[in-house]
Amino acid sequence: MTDSILPRHIAFIMDGNGRWAAKRSLPRSNGHLAGVRAMRRIIDAAGARGIKYISLFAFSTENWSRPSEEIENLFGLIRRFIKKEALQYVSQGYVIRFIGELDMLPEDIASGCKEIYNASCDNTGTLIAVYLNYGGRADIVNACNKLIEQGLSVGEKEFENALCTSGIPAPDLVVRTGGEKRISNFLLYQLAYSEFVFVDCYWPDYDEKRLEETLAEYASRTRRFGS
Repeated sequence: MTDSILPRHIAFIMDGNGRWAAKRSLPRSNGHLAGVRAMRRIIDAAGARGIKYISLFAFSTENWSRPSEEIENLFGLIRRFIKKEALQYVSQGYVIRFIGELDMLPEDIASGCKEIYNASCDNTGTLIAVYLNYGGRADIVNACNKLIEQGLSVGEKEFENALCTSGIPAPDLVVRTGGEKRISNFLLYQLAYSEFVFVDCYWPDYDEKRLEETLAEYASRTRRFGS
């Protein structure tokens, strides 16, 4: 596959951690841990291929409705990612940007996210966007309110700059694992012309081979904008 037909930006809806664990009669926490391992594999594999932007939908605004024990487990994994994996990616030249309403997260997570971004923002490698406490509808509403407060007219450019994804191009390719075929309030504005690949396997089983298959599927398509 030539670089010219690789997506510049690939986004992942990482679905199926809980079902992966249930299938093995394991606690859901084991599924989330396996999901973090899969995330590391895919960041490494996609970055090695030269993909410039990798988006990962890690914690949605709707995830607050999950049992408190599961939420705390997820927060523990996020803390681990910030203190371990994210620091490694910073040292490798990646940019790490956390996107969402971070101030509503536990204070140590919110501050850790900002510290990691500040440490990596001058890097020139692949940008990894991790979406935490993110919802597409809230992003749109917040952008509208921001423009109203600033007294600006609303054009596409102004609106895109007001979104929390400002500076990141829209995904060329969106991958959802777990067999579901919906976008679950992820990047509602930004996905207007993205290509979608829905994968039946659960996220912990998504590996380099499946990534290659996904990229081959993307390369086989003819993208049409506005038709």
